[in-house]
Amino acid sequence: MYKIFLIGVPPGDQLGAAERHLVSACGCVVSSERYHQLAAELHHDLLPMTPIQETFGTIEERLASMDVAVLASGDPLFFGIGRTLINRFGPERLEIIPALSAMQYACGRFKETWDDAVLLSFHGRRDDTLAARIMRHVKVFCFTDRTNSPAVIAQAVIDTCRAIEDDELLAAYTVWVGENLGQADEKITRGGLAEIAPGEFSDLNVMLLSRPVLQGSEPIFGLPEKEISHSRGLITKDEVRAATLHQLRLPAQGVFWDIGAGSGSISLEAARLNPELTIYAVERHPDELANIRANCRKFGAYNITIIAGVAPQALFNLPDPDRVFVGGGGGNLAGIIATVATRLKDDGRVVVNGVIEKTRTAAPRLLHDQGLQVSITEITIRRSKYPAGDQTTMNPIAIMVGKR
Repeated sequence: MYKIFLIGVPPGDQLGAAERHLVSACGCVVSSERYHQLAAELHHDLLPMTPIQETFGTIEERLASMDVAVLASGDPLFFGIGRTLINRFGPERLEIIPALSAMQYACGRFKETWDDAVLLSFHGRRDDTLAARIMRHVKVFCFTDRTNSPAVIAQAVIDTCRAIEDDELLAAYTVWVGENLGQADEKITRGGLAEIAPGEFSDLNVMLLSRPVLQGSEPIFGLPEKEISHSRGLITKDEVRAATLHQLRLPAQGVFWDIGAGSGSISLEAARLNPELTIYAVERHPDELANIRANCRKFGAYNITIIAGVAPQALFNLPDPDRVFVGGGGGNLAGIIATVATRLKDDGRVVVNGVIEKTRTAAPRLLHDQGLQVSITEITIRRSKYPAGDQTTMNPIAIMVGKR
């Protein structure tokens, strides 16, 4: 059986003697434009890497009568074409010869360890959450592209720090960029976010961001009221918060609207439980907006975007939600629920908490009128301490759920 020999090309774009012999011995060579000159030195029968599906068809035909060499960057199994080839042709039809990856080479040039780094690839993909994905880790190695360049990534982190007024975090980052690794024009740049953001870099680059640990050791779930910055009395109680999050059934990824966010306690718990969830905390009161910013700084909730405004108008430019929590409507509950019902994705959920009778009566009807399936849970909280026995009973609260 003829095979595909997937050969990694190390930084510097030169192959060793064994790899060169292997390429020459194959019936044809597949390579990207980057390695066309290298492939041409070793073989006369060259195939372009793209369009990929057409090339796969040609590889399938050639495998009937010859071995096929495929040249790929570094380690093809590390954010490379290796997975695609294995899925398409099966592991038994491949031999893989990896080379030093760009990440390993770059960290050597940066003089930084990589076993403690989180590895993220933004190559060839749009990611509106890239700043949040980076900022929740202390050390991140990034694979970039023209769209998600080092300058764009640095600016996204700067913008998120500024949105929550976190100057300490902004100043804490050290960033390395490696360009044209292994080439004659290789360049290594080290600096802060503000130095990297206005820079221009070669298309062939990788990036490392590092910062000290700034957050404490708070629990992932179960933040106590006393530790969350809030205006007096304006916070979802611990027990109600837990029940509300349970009813929301938050996805691992997606969009969550927290309308009338107050101190942002629901958003905070959601952000820490689901760090890849995109959260919009909508609030109109300046004091509460300041509390949300303070809480995002304290608890490292970087996947929360704070929206200062009045719902439903403040919702119009947000992406469609998978989940919605309405903690406060400011007299606009009917308009909010109508907007939410129009925008809610398939299998979406909206949860409305009501303390006052007006909300407890109106919300189920409004949800039902919008074609949602409605269920209601009522919670009464009684707190006491042993052995004193003092008991505090809080007003009952209705948790009303509307489902697609």
